Amino acid sequence: MKKQENIWEDGRARNITFIVTKECQLACKYCYLVGKNSKERMSFDTAKEAIDYILLNKELFPEQSVIFDFIGGEPFLEIDLIDKICDYIKVSLYEKGHIWFNSYRFNFSTNGLMYDDARVQRYIHKNYQHLSIGITIDGTRKKHDLNRIYKNGKGSYDDVVRNIPLWLKQFPNASTKVTISSDDIPYIKESVLHLYELGITEVNINCVFENVWKEGDANLFEDQLIQLADVIIDDDLYEKYTCSFFQENIGRPLDCTLQNENWCGAGRMLAIDAQGNFYPCTRFAQYSLREKPAIIIGNIKEGINKNKLRPFLSLDRCTQSTQECINCEVAEGCAWCQGENYDAADTNTIYQRSTAICKMHKARVRANNYYWNRLNYKLGLM
Repeated sequence: MKKQENIWEDGRARNITFIVTKECQLACKYCYLVGKNSKERMSFDTAKEAIDYILLNKELFPEQSVIFDFIGGEPFLEIDLIDKICDYIKVSLYEKGHIWFNSYRFNFSTNGLMYDDARVQRYIHKNYQHLSIGITIDGTRKKHDLNRIYKNGKGSYDDVVRNIPLWLKQFPNASTKVTISSDDIPYIKESVLHLYELGITEVNINCVFENVWKEGDANLFEDQLIQLADVIIDDDLYEKYTCSFFQENIGRPLDCTLQNENWCGAGRMLAIDAQGNFYPCTRFAQYSLREKPAIIIGNIKEGINKNKLRPFLSLDRCTQSTQECINCEVAEGCAWCQGENYDAADTNTIYQRSTAICKMHKARVRANNYYWNRLNYKLGLM
């Protein structure tokens, strides 16, 4: 069975995110970025000050490795700025003899529209040994164009799929990220299989955390996953491909005394916006929030405010979960987004876990159990 690729330095690298722009060519229907605009663009001077602060305060960033994330909007809209920022990072790491000099990555999640742009390609060739790029394609044209649309309503599938061969030639083990919302549940099976046909061997796929789910969605979701499981097993696709919906280690009860970590790294990451503000995660920036005010934990002039950061460092599963979630028999693998927890909470707290995807998680567990029972039976392991 093909194993999913490990993320570079997974869990050991500090993640630092530059919000280089809030502009995007697309207006995806499920996008959590509610404040996208063409005005807020990071300047090189702001990025430079942020880098100087980070590299001069090693005690605040003790990790042996670092991932520099560049996001938007669409990050490649600012490829010239990003190229200049990355050059400054590399020179600064060298000049300071920093431990990250031989242990850093530049990471991108892109809509893929500009992937073949000459400036983007120059940047890729220049930084290839330290680069991770994921292109988001949601599956078949029908599923992709249901949500991933231009501002005029036109679908973007054709403009993205034309760049997939070049991307896979340069990053043959790259994975894509697929998002599921209520309206596109009927297209899950065919979409995952379509992505395999395009040559993408690892499909990371998840349900949106927002409360968009309707009556009957969980049953339809489970049915799609079971149909997908049948094809993967009957056609031996598991030997070459993976889909993150099927994992052996989900759907078990959890003992909070032993497994009480927070799901995400909010507070152990750092995000910087165009104004030089620091956030515990991009989901706490104002353009990511529907209902709540942004949570700023410092800025490039004054540094990180440890008192504002401290609540995030104390987050764990038990302090924000209901007793029902803590006692749930299928708790393992049930994800949450810390920013969505905050945005959906009754008050301005980060300690109230959103349970909007509860039924979807349970449906996934049932389908996951079906998948592994069938596969193990076929392989003579039971």
